Amino acid sequence: MTHLDFNLVAALRALLEERNVTRAAARLGLSQPAMSAALARLRRHYGDPLLTRAGNAYELTPLAAILRERSAAACDMLDRVFSAQASFDPAEPRDFTLACSDYGAAVFGAALARVLHEHAPQIRLHLRHLSPALVENAATVLSTIDGMVLPHGVIDGLPAVELYQDRWVCLIADDHPDVPGGPTLDDLNRLPWVVYQRAYDAPVARQLSMMGTSPRVEVYAPTFQLLPLLVEKTRRVALIQERLARLSVGGARVRVEPCPFPAVPVQMALWWHPHHKHDPAHIWLRERATEVGQALRNAPEPSTR
Repeated sequence: MTHLDFNLVAALRALLEERNVTRAAARLGLSQPAMSAALARLRRHYGDPLLTRAGNAYELTPLAAILRERSAAACDMLDRVFSAQASFDPAEPRDFTLACSDYGAAVFGAALARVLHEHAPQIRLHLRHLSPALVENAATVLSTIDGMVLPHGVIDGLPAVELYQDRWVCLIADDHPDVPGGPTLDDLNRLPWVVYQRAYDAPVARQLSMMGTSPRVEVYAPTFQLLPLLVEKTRRVALIQERLARLSVGGARVRVEPCPFPAVPVQMALWWHPHHKHDPAHIWLRERATEVGQALRNAPEPSTR
């Protein structure tokens, strides 16, 4: 490592993300000749062209496609290494980034944002969309951000702050022609479904499968909050977290009904990387997350009906 120029990491990231020497140079405040020289050094180091011309544009080589994600993670990590402090003052400006689904953002993220607004207004909270790709690379992603808001049963092997528990409820159109009351397990087996992205990510979906019920999915929704609108005026059914149902059903013409089986509850947690363990700023964030989780657990539970 003593023979490496770490300035090349930023140049590598800019070149691979911009795919253009001129734009990469402007992004880093360098001259075009300086960026061209950096590209030449990177090509010699890797023994790979990295960028290849295709018509009037440049394309990434297979190695460059791998390095694009790694260089971004490395830059984020270096930023954290050199921005670390021996103590943390919440009155000073600071950014925290959490990856979460729209459900996590609506229930926990909004509550945390209110606490920060009241007690640490200089703190900037970034709520990043939690895509399947981020979940599949959780350990790597968590090395570059402050945490992921996810239920137990999706990832493991990483430290977590316990937040709150939630229940699954059923969504069904208020004028459903076949289900005048709450749906039965047989109804769930025969009716078409709307699910959030990948049904098998939720422990309750695996539970249904073990009970012999395989949802016949008609629609995969990009967000949990779309579920009511995708159920309204259809024969479809969906499972949604009860806390989110209180927030997102709104004017949708749907009924919120109990699950016809003892659905495994949602146990939400804030997952974080072990290298944050002694970081004063992250310790402060985990303490606030614990307080917000406790407040959510203690909050009254208004009816969704």
